[in-house]
Formats: sequence, structure tokens, C-alpha cells
Amino acid sequence: MRTPQLALLQVFLLMFPDGVRPQPSSSPSGAVPTSLDLQPGTVGGTLQSSSEATATRPAMPGISTVVPTLVTPSAPGNRTVDLFPVLPICVCDLTPGACDINCCCDRDCYLLHPRTVFSFCLPGSVRSSSWVCVDNSLIFRSNSPFPSRVFMDSNGIRQFCVHVNNSKLNYFQKLQKVNATNFQDLAAEFGGKSFTSTFQTQSPPSFYRAGDPILTYFPKWSVISLLRQPAGVGAAGLCAESNPAGFLESKSTTCTRFFKNLASSCTLDSALNAASYYNFTVLKVPRGMTDPQNMEFQVPIILTSQANAPLLAGNTCQNVVSQVTYEIETNGTFGIQKVSVSLGQTNLTVEPGASLQQHFILHFRAFQQSTAASITSPRSGNPGYIVGKPLLALTGDVSYSMTLLRSQGNGSCSVNRHEVQFGVNAISGCKLRLKKADCSYLQQEIYQTLHGRPRPQHVAIFGNADPAQKGGWTRILNRHCNISAIICTSCCLIPVSLEIQVLWAYVGLLSNPQAHVSGVRFLYQCQSIRDSQQVTEVSLTTIVNFVDITQKPEPPRGQPKMDWKLPFDFFFPFRVAFSRGVSSQKCSVSPVLILCLLLLGVLNLETT
Repeated sequence: MRTPQLALLQVFLLMFPDGVRPQPSSSPSGAVPTSLDLQPGTVGGTLQSSSEATATRPAMPGISTVVPTLVTPSAPGNRTVDLFPVLPICVCDLTPGACDINCCCDRDCYLLHPRTVFSFCLPGSVRSSSWVCVDNSLIFRSNSPFPSRVFMDSNGIRQFCVHVNNSKLNYFQKLQKVNATNFQDLAAEFGGKSFTSTFQTQSPPSFYRAGDPILTYFPKWSVISLLRQPAGVGAAGLCAESNPAGFLESKSTTCTRFFKNLASSCTLDSALNAASYYNFTVLKVPRGMTDPQNMEFQVPIILTSQANAPLLAGNTCQNVVSQVTYEIETNGTFGIQKVSVSLGQTNLTVEPGASLQQHFILHFRAFQQSTAASITSPRSGNPGYIVGKPLLALTGDVSYSMTLLRSQGNGSCSVNRHEVQFGVNAISGCKLRLKKADCSYLQQEIYQTLHGRPRPQHVAIFGNADPAQKGGWTRILNRHCNISAIICTSCCLIPVSLEIQVLWAYVGLLSNPQAHVSGVRFLYQCQSIRDSQQVTEVSLTTIVNFVDITQKPEPPRGQPKMDWKLPFDFFFPFRVAFSRGVSSQKCSVSPVLILCLLLLGVLNLETT
């Protein structure tokens, strides 16, 4: 009676060796497949092995984790399916038109099987995969719906592996939108301490809205005003000069002017002088009023017709303005891009009660963008930024690397500048030697020294942004010094520090995330100097601060755990033996002891 008991126990030990723990693997390296073990099968178009139990070994090894190398099994219909296909997004393709070494997804390499040429594949160039492997001796037949293979590990042990779907490797992260409204909230939530302290100021709107008055700037007097469109009021239709022109509101107005003394008004009244309609600039966006001297925000008015100054010749006032037509080209939230004016002139006879009827026309249209040049400089990522690569900036249609101050050996500011590297916080400074000049010139010179020439207008969202595609660039937000906070009237407010704040985040697959720039802000800090104060040099500082605002999602449920169960009739031989032993020897306790020892042995095998 003991012989079948021992046989069943031996089979049980075969099924439950020590340390049975199937482990997943996600790194395709480290195992060598044997040609005899690769037996492809198909179930519903899915690659599968019909693996059966092979010869067992005397020593029963535990389940180990093996990771298969490149295997290309045959699919139905003579199709070849790669278990490790390349990704459609090639993050290591950084050199256009050239083959990047060990970049298995670089189409410029023209390799059907890159692993035969490269010693290894860079991370992110092949799709991540997850395998679960057990000892092949434990598998009699596989009914798994996933692709399965038998591999030989480095110790010569045959392993049965199943390629499973891992939801963590294919989970997308939601893209965050950054604008002027939530920039400060995201920087405060995800950012740390900055190099310099910030201050809260209420800035003007970042762009014009329909109906908003259009801002103008007179460089000669450093005065901000509004673009006027005089309109007729009252029964006589007298000209009301205070009527502002509305953004995107194309309309025409007519009004009448009466003169008591046309001889004196001919050359003194600015409404009759053609120069008064184009001797100023238009601010591209409302936030330009924080730094009106900055040429980035100024749009000059182009004169498209002949315009002569008023001239009094005898009893005739010549070259007086009778019609003004503005053509304004806009580009959405990027503001006003181009302004042109055409003038109509006439002659008036000097007589008592002379009058003039003037026409004012405003016409808005979409800005016609020019075709940008092709990209010739290396990418900073494809598509996501790579840490240490240059941060790409855009001015007009020209793309370049954003830069920082660099000092010479004596501490003065150098013409050569440092590149801003993505993900690398930096601080630099130098001393700028000042020449004796007015306040406006000093401000313009220092601003250009801080942010470089030309001034960056946009920053690339991804490392492979195309200058011709404006949607791939985000506009730089600016926070200038608060001019109204200065009490001194004879002081000049000059910038001394520029902090470049960059908000960035990871998007895409968790197994292959892509870094992108969500928003950029220039934060200036200034100090005031008296006009009488002789300042020969000023210390300037530039700071770059990268803030990671990635919001990682909750991970999905993990892989199911193995639940080892005994057959329903496993204890049948023990019950038979126990019943016979009780009937023959009711007072004997040896069968009970034998059964307890066997159960303890089984439990010991499973726990160890």
C-alpha cells in the first residue's frame, strides 16, 4: 500500500519544485533561443508555440526569469512578424539625413535588421515587451492566447516564455495646456525655490480681443496712446477726435471740420498734416505697454502713398489730408503684424467759415506669412527634448538656440554667450560698461544684453519643431518691472536680472515618455538710478529654472498572481489507507501519524 503513495508524492514534487515563482521580464536580452525549440503555432492570427513536455532531468530546477533575444517567427500566410518592432517615434534620430549609431529605428540607416549591424539598440528605439517565463519541464501543453516560445537560458536550462500585454507600457499621459492664466499656479505647485524672489504685478492682456482699442507708441515723446478713428457727432457731423479704433472692426467714418482762421490752422493743425497719421508705431499686443521701447512689440506704419506737408501759398492751403485708410494685418493671438496707411490730400481756399470733410477707413485682414526655410540645424530631440540639448527659440521664421550671459576674463559681458540646455538649471552674470546716454537708450541696450540678439519670441514645444509650423512653438510670456511703483520722477528704471522660467512635462507612453515644453516666461527685475548719478557699469544676471509639472497617472492594476491548487482527488489514496487502517487496528495511531507527516512535508515544500 505504500508504493502508490510514494509514487503520487514523487509526481507532486515534480509539479511543485522549490522556489516556483514565475517572473515577468521587460528587457529583451540575455537568453539564447535554440532552433529545435522554436515551434510556431497560430491561434486566431496570434503567434503561439504548441510546446509539449520534453525529457525531464533528474534535478528539478526552479522557475527562472529569462529574456528572449530577437526572434522572428513565421506567421500564417508566409508573413514575418518581429516580436520587437521598432517604434513610429524615433527618439534617437537626432541627425537629419545621417545614420545615428545604435539607433535601430533610424530610417536613414536603411537597415532591414539593425541588430545584425549594431551591437545593441538604444533605449526607446524598439518597443518594450513583457515576458513571463517558467521551467519548460512544468509545461505539458500551452493554451495561452499570447505568443509563446521555448528558450535556452545562459545556464542551459530550457524555459517556456509567454509574451503578455503590459498595460503599464502602453499608458498615455494627458497633455497639459499652459497659458498666462495658469502659468503661475503650475510653477508654484510643481516648482521649488527660485534663485531670485518674484513679485506679483497685474499685467495687461496678452493679446487683443475683438473691439479692444489699439495701442500706439510715440518714440519721440515716450507716450502711449490709442489709434484714433474720428467720427461725426451731432447734426453737423463734427469730428470727435477721442473715438478709438476697435480691433478687428473694419469700418468707415466721416466727419466735418470748420476753421475760424484757416491761414493759421493750415500749418499748425495736426489733423491737416499727413505726418500725424504715421509718425508713431502700433503695439503688436497690449502687453507691449509694459516695455514699449522694446522693438519686438512695435509695428511701424508703412506709408503706401505720397504725402506732402501742408503749405500755405497765397490764399490756398495745399496738401491737407482729406482721407486716411489703414490696412492692418493680424495673426490671431499673435497680434498685429503689419500696418500700412494711404493718404488722400486736397487744397482748401482760405476764406471765412472754411470747412473740410474727412474720411477715415480701417480695414483688417489676415496676415500673409512667408514660407520658412528648411531645418538645417540638429534636433534637440525627436520628438521630445533630451536633457542637455539646446533649448530652441524662434524669432520671426529663424530658429536658433536660446542663450545666456557669458563673462570675459575681466568680468565684463562677452559677445559670445552660453547655450541654454534643456533640463539644466543655470545662473550666469557679467558687468556691462555703460556709456553716457539717455534713459531710453540704456534700457534698450541692457534688455538686448540680457536676452540676446535677436530677442526670442517663441520656444519650441518639442525638440524637432519646424519653424514653418507655428503650432509647434509656444509664445514666451514676459513680466516686466512695475514702472508705476517708482516715486522718483528723475530716476531711470533699468533691468538688472532676467529669470527664464521653463515649465515642462513628460507625455506619451510611460515606457517611452517624451519631454515637451509647456510654457516659458521671462521675469525681469529692475533697479532705479538717478539721472544725475554717474553710473559707469552695472552687474547683470541671467537665471534659467526648469520646472517639471508632469502629473503621473494612477498605475493600472498589476499582473494576476499565480494560485496553485491541488487536484480534487489528491487525498483519495490517503482516505482509503486511513479507512482500512482504522478497520483493522482501531486502537492504532500510526496511520494518523503517517498522514500528518506527509501533509507537513507537502506544506514545507510549498512554503520554501
